Amino acid sequence: MQLEVDRSRFKEIPRFGLFTEEHDALREAVRDYVTNELRPHAEEWERERDFPYRQVFREAAKLGLFGAKYEEAYGGTGPDFVADAVITEELTRCGSGGVAAALGAHKDLGPYYVYRFGTDEQRRRWLVPAINGEKIGALAVTEPNAGSDVGGITTKAVRDGDDWVLTGQKTFITNGTIADFIVVAAKTDPDAGNRGITQFVVDAGTDGVSTSRVGTVGWRTSHTGEIHLDDVRVPDADRLGDVNKGFHQIMQNFQWERLVMALAAVSGAEQTLENGVQYANERQAFGRPVATFQVWRHRFADMATEIEAARSLTYHALRKMLAGEDATMECSMAKWLSTELSWKVADESLQVHGGYGYVMEFPVQRAWRDSRLGPIGGGSTQIMKEIIGRMAGL
Repeated sequence: MQLEVDRSRFKEIPRFGLFTEEHDALREAVRDYVTNELRPHAEEWERERDFPYRQVFREAAKLGLFGAKYEEAYGGTGPDFVADAVITEELTRCGSGGVAAALGAHKDLGPYYVYRFGTDEQRRRWLVPAINGEKIGALAVTEPNAGSDVGGITTKAVRDGDDWVLTGQKTFITNGTIADFIVVAAKTDPDAGNRGITQFVVDAGTDGVSTSRVGTVGWRTSHTGEIHLDDVRVPDADRLGDVNKGFHQIMQNFQWERLVMALAAVSGAEQTLENGVQYANERQAFGRPVATFQVWRHRFADMATEIEAARSLTYHALRKMLAGEDATMECSMAKWLSTELSWKVADESLQVHGGYGYVMEFPVQRAWRDSRLGPIGGGSTQIMKEIIGRMAGL
């Protein structure tokens, strides 16, 4: 006997405990935009190692892609972190990791710091135009000799009357060469380690600020840059939060930063797998499609299962954050598992392409290059495991 189920009564229950019909409609709208306005240009932009960022940022802003986390008072449509997660997942489908990274960094880093730790005046000065796509923001923490070791930064800020004078160098900064404003972490008490860091919002046009673009293996459309601060004078009014509280701010935001990287990685892995399966169904070997060989059926089955497991873990971390719980461990787990998986799926998909996977005409090589940054950026896999181990009492 077949069980009869009245599915109408489940309509009000969000899928995965997260997504409502409104979120589904948003997903469809963002996917349409990405499919029709971004993805068709991916090949051209990748060849040029650039994209019309001002135009793209303005168009994305019109769709509300930067405002989901913020109240209407600042031009947002939220706060709705689930909607923001949907946007993250769909932007990953644009075909160019650098474009997705540029939009994502603007959405989740510099401007979000201004919102979380800034005054109302600071929010209106920098956040509002960022949501509107009029100004591009960046976050500058990493330095040539200080990545995961945030306390090891050497950029310094010295008080001079009503101003601060910043001196130092930042590197691997997404949007670093195109940003209009930059949230900069600097040592205000060099002898205090982690407890001596303060953050400032620096206008990119300020005297003493210079930038240069860094060539990267993947994310070729991203304006990843080095930022040089040569006696840059910043008013105390542009200090972000209390003096010497910058490290705490960075740690607070790491959860969200790592969670969105996990969301993007799962979405990217899913798309890469779809493309790999499609090619394996088309490619013939020994008189039949490659996908019909057991070795590849099983590998695809493994990857599909692992993607669903990573998705479940990532959504679990998101649910914990939404509930106001400490999700540091879950976000760390999701970040390392999902980004490592995305790289693995890209490598397997390249393999099933055979020699064609290694030539530039096939986009799988770009997924392979773009996904490699995941286990490095935002805290390496090794750092994630260290956090998990420590939280487990080891």
